[in-house]
Amino acid sequence: MGKGNINVSVENIFPLIKKFLYSDHEIFLRELISNATDATTKLKHLISIGEAKVDYGTPQIEIKIDKDNNTLHIIDQGLGMTAEEVEKYINQIAFSGAEEFLEKYKDSNNETGVIGHFGLGFYSAFMVADKVEIITKSYKEESAAHWICDGSPEYTLEAHDKTERGTEIILHISEDEKDFLEDQKISGLLTKYNRFNQIPIKFGTKKVNDPDFTPKTTKDEDGKETTEPHKQIDVDNIINNTNPAWTKKPADLEEEDYKNFYRELYPMQFEEPLFNIHLNVDYPFNLTGILYFPRLSQNMDIQKDKIQLYQNQVFVTDNVEGIVPDFLQMLKGVIDSPDIPLNVSRSYLQADGAVKKISGYITKKVADKLASLFKKDREDFEKKWNDIKVIIEYGMLSEDKFFDKAKKFALYPTVDDTFFTYEELVEKTKDAQTDKDGNHVILYAANKDAQHSYIQDARAKGYKVLLLDSPIVSHLMQKLETSAGDAKIQFKRVDADHVDNLIKKDDTVISKLSDEEKEKLKPVIEGAVNNSSYTVQLEAMDSSASPFLITVPEFMRRMKEMSASGGGGMMGMGNMPEMYNLVVNTNHELVSDILNADEEKQKALVSQAFDLAKLSQNLLHGEELTNFIKRSYDLIK
Repeated sequence: MGKGNINVSVENIFPLIKKFLYSDHEIFLRELISNATDATTKLKHLISIGEAKVDYGTPQIEIKIDKDNNTLHIIDQGLGMTAEEVEKYINQIAFSGAEEFLEKYKDSNNETGVIGHFGLGFYSAFMVADKVEIITKSYKEESAAHWICDGSPEYTLEAHDKTERGTEIILHISEDEKDFLEDQKISGLLTKYNRFNQIPIKFGTKKVNDPDFTPKTTKDEDGKETTEPHKQIDVDNIINNTNPAWTKKPADLEEEDYKNFYRELYPMQFEEPLFNIHLNVDYPFNLTGILYFPRLSQNMDIQKDKIQLYQNQVFVTDNVEGIVPDFLQMLKGVIDSPDIPLNVSRSYLQADGAVKKISGYITKKVADKLASLFKKDREDFEKKWNDIKVIIEYGMLSEDKFFDKAKKFALYPTVDDTFFTYEELVEKTKDAQTDKDGNHVILYAANKDAQHSYIQDARAKGYKVLLLDSPIVSHLMQKLETSAGDAKIQFKRVDADHVDNLIKKDDTVISKLSDEEKEKLKPVIEGAVNNSSYTVQLEAMDSSASPFLITVPEFMRRMKEMSASGGGGMMGMGNMPEMYNLVVNTNHELVSDILNADEEKQKALVSQAFDLAKLSQNLLHGEELTNFIKRSYDLIK
């Protein structure tokens, strides 16, 4: 007992601890509570195997603020330490861990997430404290020890008169860290890191109604009743739920339990989740958790960081990149694994083999759950499809294993609100929608209103039209086409061309105009249109089809969309101007009238028909729209 020096090879290690870990200094409380939790759970284990002959009782961890003395106290009722153990674990093992950590990372500014990996836990106290005391009494029959260190390599270790088992850490808070003596600050940290801690954590007291007290009700002379106030008593303020839903077996939980836990996790979230997935695996690694599918909009910029990562019920981060597959980061919930080296850097995590396996397991589990939900109640799954499709489509694009599994449950809705799986879709459209070259064409719309006339034309032919409107659908179609094997599957949007050109059959419509008449007509229309964004093409179509039709070439539009939403292999295509085809039906009566009219009337008819075609596609704006309205009134007159 007495004074001693910690063996220091790193010069001025305490200022380095403070300076180096400054950005993360609030984690000191998490580290010290984790140590207290370990000391308590280890004691329970020693009692269970008969090594410790003491009564476990109902231990808790207490956090106390003493503003008068500028101290913060972390008190546990765990196994405690003898003086010899303090010498070993605090002065040697924990300190050499801190030293190794600093030696390795002192020249790096971006690896501040590496704390507990090197056993720095205890010494993180010096990030906020000028002086630290440990008063500890072992469960063994030995006297208590008192360790004091003032942030220099010098320490004192003496006997103490503490009689209760356990350890008290006293932090003498530095002048510039005084906010750690505020109730609100400590309460916030306890809620952030320890609200699901395994051992109850007491932080002060709170007033509750006395369960043994029954308020009396009296009546006055007018018969009016008055009830006396309920008697209030002080009870320990336990800040944590030691047995959260994810630690229980799925068989022991009802649907309402999952919903209640969701409300506990997200008290400000008023919408119920669509469904949940309970993760529970113990081989080849330990992993538990509950993931929730929230309702999602079409917006791809959905806020991530909604999944909370825990290690043995201690919060670590809500940045789960590299642990949870990218597409599932839009989910909410909790993942807890003691097997992930959580205090190491992000780059270490992403290269870690166990982490990759965990990511793969989560993907498989989610896919299996979706498949079972679809099988169990397809109708309900279809109702939820619009709320979950962005996640599933994103998963199909980014994870090949998920893509293979998703064929069972990914849905393809039609404009008539019917739903097909991919296999059903291929089967239902194969005969009618195969063109003369053997290409199986799947038609789709992105907007029912904007593409209404094109949809009607396709329906009139008996074709099925899908409604695919999510922002990444261009990428998904590309993937479906390339993974179709020998099948010649092609996705085409209904406004990419006239329907007869989208699915070309053997029977071609004969043009009423001769080649000479067509050669004469084309420059007339091009001159009146006078717009480089439009390519005029003359087509022989059914005489009942529209005279002028604006289409967007499938390839160009798809590449542009893919470029705009990331990828597509063509840099900058998202900024390209829109390109359109103006398809002119040479069999329509109006087109014959244009051909036979004088020059002035030709221009007026072409302009009016072209504007009508643009109007149907919501492409008529500003001055062009004003001129169209004026011209329309003139025609009525």
